[in-house]
Amino acid sequence: MLLYGASGHAKVILSILEANGQRVTAIFDDDPEKKLLERIPVIGTYDPKHEPTAPLIISIGYNAVRRQIARHIQHVFGTAIHPTALVDTNVTVGEGSVIMQGAIVQVGTSMGKHVIVNTGATVDHDCKLGDFVHVAPGVTLCGSVQVGENTLIGAGSVVAPNLTIGADCLIAAGSVVTVCVPNGATVRGNPARIIATS
Repeated sequence: MLLYGASGHAKVILSILEANGQRVTAIFDDDPEKKLLERIPVIGTYDPKHEPTAPLIISIGYNAVRRQIARHIQHVFGTAIHPTALVDTNVTVGEGSVIMQGAIVQVGTSMGKHVIVNTGATVDHDCKLGDFVHVAPGVTLCGSVQVGENTLIGAGSVVAPNLTIGADCLIAAGSVVTVCVPNGATVRGNPARIIATS
């Protein structure tokens, strides 16, 4: 397995892969100062010829950056699910996606490409997460929630059942979302209110 991005998020993905007995052989990163991460060599900018048959995970938490990088990757994408995560057998996990320690993903949920379900997050039944969504630590998505592409649900937030969160949204940490959120909105509070739109 290869990673792209040598940061704290990469450390967590390394931990997941090690817990599954998978070895990371190298990490790409655009910062020339980075040489080593948790004993794994950081070998510089992306090289499609380096271990071309190895799967790769983009180990960067920022949705927009992950999306930008994904366009240029020629390797196949892997996935990573920590063994302490509870993921129903009837869950679809898209390529490049990761499910962190202690997360719960319930029956009927579909995750797009390059999705992050972070530490201790709960995604209940029949949720649909678009590509490049990040469900931050401690989030609760109740049943049948739909989240559009490139949206961040901030740490500790709660989204009530049957709601739609649009694409390119930011749900601020600790928010309680009780109504649908349009594309490009930033919301905050309890109950969450729109504070900005793009």
